[in-house]
Amino acid sequence: MAGPAYDDRDGHIWFDGKMTPWRDAKVHLLTHALHYGSAVFEGVRMYGGKIFKLNEHSKRLFASAEIMGFEIPFSLEQLNQACIDACTVNNITDGYLRPIAWRGSEMMGVAAQSNTIHLAVAAWEWPSYFSPEARNKGISLNISKWRRPAANTAPVHAKASGLYMIATLSKHDAEKSGATDSLMLDYRGHVAEATGANIFMVMGDGKLHTPIPDCFLDGITRKTVIDLAHARGIEVVERTILPEELAKMTEVFLSGTAAEVTPVGKIDEHTYSVGEITKTLRADYEKLVGRTPIEAAAQ
Repeated sequence: MAGPAYDDRDGHIWFDGKMTPWRDAKVHLLTHALHYGSAVFEGVRMYGGKIFKLNEHSKRLFASAEIMGFEIPFSLEQLNQACIDACTVNNITDGYLRPIAWRGSEMMGVAAQSNTIHLAVAAWEWPSYFSPEARNKGISLNISKWRRPAANTAPVHAKASGLYMIATLSKHDAEKSGATDSLMLDYRGHVAEATGANIFMVMGDGKLHTPIPDCFLDGITRKTVIDLAHARGIEVVERTILPEELAKMTEVFLSGTAAEVTPVGKIDEHTYSVGEITKTLRADYEKLVGRTPIEAAAQ
């Protein structure tokens, strides 16, 4: 993820219906989203010139906006085309897209009924979220002190910017401790997810276990991994997972648009191998998106 600052790059960003020079894509200091977190976004991948599951991501952006109480002033088809155009104008064939919708600056206060809703899409070249070495050997996680909130205390099923505040704090704490990322528990103390990815685990029964997404996002990649597991005849068990069960797991991996399928080698004092189920599902995912395992390992 190294490179020039994200506000100082060549290229263009699709901004409210037109291409805007990258450095000119700005919002006002008093934008409601900056002060009150009233923004929703998506993370989308392009592989080999094809945007992976674009329509599903675009639909989720609209669903998130509805949960947050605002209406995006563009159609689903216009958003999909904006994503395609943003990649085309920036000559992206393998990269990352960030569609985002937010409340503007007409009103400054908690209430924002009169604020204009804006929509933008940025796209840039981006390889793996985690390093090749980490993806092959397994990343390390600590357990965060921050917990995912209950569904009746926050809009947990929206991909809303404000919900990632505790993810940032958790990841910063993890990196300070020497870990790669952080495992977040939910408000009940159950295993939930990493800071920006869902989590899967294998036990001695050979089944794939994953937490029920009742207070965090049911990720698009998560659903894809479950489908791939079913195609392999691997039973997937969605259930409550307690932290003390981490000692019983033999394999652990994360799934997400950015994380893709990334093995976990360590959670606090617990260590795991990059086992056959993890390797198989990672290879199946890479094949599905159009990247071979060799290409993925080389990045």
